[in-house]
Amino acid sequence: MRTVCQESHGPRDPTGQRFPNTELAYVGGVNPQQRFWLPPARYAGPPRRHPWEIPMLVILVVLGLLVYLAVVVAVVFGVFNDYFLLLLAAPLIIYLVRGMTYAKPRVNGVQMTPTQFPEGYAMVADAARRYGLEYVPDAYVVLGNGTINAYASGHGFRRFVVVYSDLFEIGGAARDPDALRFIIGHEVGHVAAGHVSYWRQLAATVGMAIPVVGSALSRAQEYTADNYGYFNQPSGSPGAIGVLAAGKYMLRMVDFDAFADRATHEHGFFTWATNLVASHPVLTWRAAALRNRSSAGRMFFRPREVVRGAGSGNATRVAPPPPPPHQVPTVDDRQLPTGW
Repeated sequence: MRTVCQESHGPRDPTGQRFPNTELAYVGGVNPQQRFWLPPARYAGPPRRHPWEIPMLVILVVLGLLVYLAVVVAVVFGVFNDYFLLLLAAPLIIYLVRGMTYAKPRVNGVQMTPTQFPEGYAMVADAARRYGLEYVPDAYVVLGNGTINAYASGHGFRRFVVVYSDLFEIGGAARDPDALRFIIGHEVGHVAAGHVSYWRQLAATVGMAIPVVGSALSRAQEYTADNYGYFNQPSGSPGAIGVLAAGKYMLRMVDFDAFADRATHEHGFFTWATNLVASHPVLTWRAAALRNRSSAGRMFFRPREVVRGAGSGNATRVAPPPPPPHQVPTVDDRQLPTGW
């Protein structure tokens, strides 16, 4: 027999806060002599990179270098075309694009500060502190015009986060502040994981244009950022999936478990192909990964089992799909035995 309770002591992260969902288990009843801590599941503690991220990055960098060297050799031998010239100018083009991307929210957006959008600024600062960043990234709110989006980028030594106003609205008390904290943690996670580095983006430029291969690296990075978001605010996972799936007004109407279960139930060639070419994991798979913290998110093939009650992964159990409602058969009076 095992009963589980939460206590204020136990393993903590470097900032002094407890790891999300860490549980204290009493084995053999409530005997204090048999008390011990269950460590967090693999993806429920400090954020980890998705296992596919670095291998895919290496593959793309190698492919990019080979293509770049081939272009240089071709140009040396007098072979020119517009694509070759564009590729040779990639370092300058990426630098200019990053600079313009940083300038737009600075001149058109509203910067989060301790006195302006203080709740959002506190979320960004807290995530940066928890991830061990040396300084708080700049953060801006820009007009969304109905678009639900947020992104992280950088220019020079600066890193910044941009949140569209429609998405920022979910932080209101009437909706789901935890979901906004998760999403901001996800974006600051891109910064902490080095995804917005100039050299990383330059090295992967050619590879990211290759179908399937480039999108695979992007999906792995999104899973990594989700791990950061979960570490920052695990309770925000359902709301974050809800707002991405149903929007800022109906996010609370989304049944997170039912939505995540569909990662297993929805199958077929076209569902598989939709994920294969997507820059972000399809939402049902993403929800399943956020619910089951004992394993990494699925990259190429859907989950085969419905995992519920996972929490931190310590109490993971596999549950089959719920059976259809029981139907009581009707009885035809003409078929009743004589004497009824």
